[in-house]
Amino acid sequence: MTRDGTPLLRILLIPVLAAALTGCSLLGPDAPCTLADDASRVSVVWRPADFGGRDAASIRLCVNRHCEEGRSGRPDDPFATLSVRLPDDVGASTLPVRLTVTSARSGETVVEDSARARLNEQHPNGTSCPPTVWTATFRAHPDKGLTSPRGLKLQG
Repeated sequence: MTRDGTPLLRILLIPVLAAALTGCSLLGPDAPCTLADDASRVSVVWRPADFGGRDAASIRLCVNRHCEEGRSGRPDDPFATLSVRLPDDVGASTLPVRLTVTSARSGETVVEDSARARLNEQHPNGTSCPPTVWTATFRAHPDKGLTSPRGLKLQG
């Protein structure tokens, strides 16, 4: 209690409640969103050393009927990645994914695998700020095909 009999808690809460009711925060009015841009996508990551010498393999990733293709990279690079961009309104879908790794030298298929990608909701600028994107990531493994990227060591 203060000297005039007003409860101290009331004195402390009134400014906080007034700020909250008027849309202000302790960080200032309407704390700004960051401006990170992102897109919905399914990605595959791999260690280039897993697929031989410099650009020793062609990596092809398809989601539904949309495909992207890239090279395996330099063996001394810690990792490489390839993504297929998805429509902005894809939502919480489960989509078919196909991976094909082909030897650049012989043209033979080294890895061929398919899986279903369950998309996860992401908010790169925070939950109350746009955009909302939907993503899934796999690892391209030379023996197992499409696997989880968990535990992928990015150095040899």
